[in-house]
Amino acid sequence: MPALSTLLRSVRRCRRCPNHGEQEESPIMEPRVADNPERSRFEILVGDEVAGFAEYHLFGDEIAFIHTEIDPGYEGQGLGGRLARAALDAARERKLSVLPFCRFIRGWIAKHPEYVDLVPESERPRFGF
Repeated sequence: MPALSTLLRSVRRCRRCPNHGEQEESPIMEPRVADNPERSRFEILVGDEVAGFAEYHLFGDEIAFIHTEIDPGYEGQGLGGRLARAALDAARERKLSVLPFCRFIRGWIAKHPEYVDLVPESERPRFGF
């Protein structure tokens, strides 16, 4: 049996497979978050595809997050956290108080205490903060 190094060299020189040994480069699509006010939700997009969303209701200077969902095909890639951070950063920029009725957003805030200040002090006990 030939040595592994000999086999690897012959695989690299294979003439019948012109692309053999070369990695096909696919464009890496950086996820981005956009507010979609018509649908009352922040969406995380990969390319042009909606990979997830965080639904909200606006009440004056408060934003109530009610549901967050990531498409099963995109789970386990950290998109939920990116979505939560971007949505909460947008709330901070707009000087909105946050009511995290959504369990995921509430849990994310609990793990990132630098965002607890977005929840009105009088409402914090209600959400476990």
